[in-house]
Amino acid sequence: MKRVTIREDRCKGCGLCVSVCPKHVLELSKTHLNSKGYHPAAPVREADCISCAMCATICPDVAIKVEKEDK
Repeated sequence: MKRVTIREDRCKGCGLCVSVCPKHVLELSKTHLNSKGYHPAAPVREADCISCAMCATICPDVAIKVEKEDK
């Protein structure tokens, strides 16, 4: 199973991960705030993830972890 994990406490809601995702898996929360007062990113279409890890690579706060499915 593919999994995208975002550490909310590190996310500052910059949106870079949202902009680079080719499958539009991530979105910034419009209602939820993290402990620092930012709207964090969240995986909303995790089933569409292709495990390219572009989101994790671009994240300046190292808040994203992408795990590939075992075959």
